[in-house]
This record gives sequence, structure tokens and C-alpha cells, in this order.
Amino acid sequence: MRLDKWLKVSRLIKRRTVANEACDNQRVTANGRPVKASYEVKEGDVLELRFGERTVKVEVLSVTEHAGKAEASALYKELL
Repeated sequence: MRLDKWLKVSRLIKRRTVANEACDNQRVTANGRPVKASYEVKEGDVLELRFGERTVKVEVLSVTEHAGKAEASALYKELL
């Protein structure tokens, strides 16, 4: 699944267009490398998202096309 779509499904970023912009501005890295929105997300990937001063680091646990609000947080594990 594309990175921008996964970020939306997991509800880490609210809209796919915002996820696209974050990738274009190199605010998203996968396994330590800046990636584009078309990057194929795989289970086990470590993603790092920068929102201004705040940085969120997550490990991808599951890749699914659709997830409800309750299941969205089960798609990733937040790392410290």
C-alpha cells in the first residue's frame, strides 16, 4: 500500500493530500531514509513523521486497505 494512503487509514495524518505534502517536504522517513508518497509500506517498517517541533516514530504492524476508528491504532506501534 502507498505511504500516503496508509498514513490516512492509520489516522496518523487526517487527509491523504496532507500526507502527500508531508512526503514532498521530506517530513516523513522510512527506515531512516526520506521517502515519497508512492513508497510501498511493509510490515516492520519504522516510519518517522515530523510535525513542527514534534516527532512521531512508529513501527508498522499491519497494512490493510480499510480500518475503522477503533482498529486504526492497531496498525502501528508508537516507538520512543
